[in-house]
Amino acid sequence: MNQKELKDLIDFLVEKDITEFELERGDLKVRVKRGAETVAITAPSAPAPMQMAPADAGRSAAPTAPAVPSATAAAPAEPAEEAGLHIVKSPIVGTYYEAPSPGSPPFIKVGDEVSAGQVLCIVEAMKLMNEIESDVAGEVVKILVTNNQPIEYGQSLFAIRPR
Repeated sequence: MNQKELKDLIDFLVEKDITEFELERGDLKVRVKRGAETVAITAPSAPAPMQMAPADAGRSAAPTAPAVPSATAAAPAEPAEEAGLHIVKSPIVGTYYEAPSPGSPPFIKVGDEVSAGQVLCIVEAMKLMNEIESDVAGEVVKILVTNNQPIEYGQSLFAIRPR
């Protein structure tokens, strides 16, 4: 994908008021989410996106470099805050949902006691709803993501103090 195609795509998304879009073309993956002003462009070789982002005159490519490192830097910081907590991580990329359906109460909240195998949340990936279960019994100390948030593989979701 060249710079013109990327700019045309972003202009189209703005014109049609589309807030979230993801495109995969071979080894190139483009994900645009408006509102949080996050734009991520990834490819298997690191030089390709780095050459593309600084050369692009568009406003949206500028956040690419800071957005990716800050997200990866923040994830390891959370678990290190309090020793002895078990961190439940996402086994897949998708969208995090705290409840089984809109308007339903969340599966869990901070302070709840959970058992091993209990459903903690749902991660939607490719229109499939995947239940994420606790692998330990204990007390939910922190919920590290928000409802409807896009999440990555290995991202920390919950901090649980094991019993």
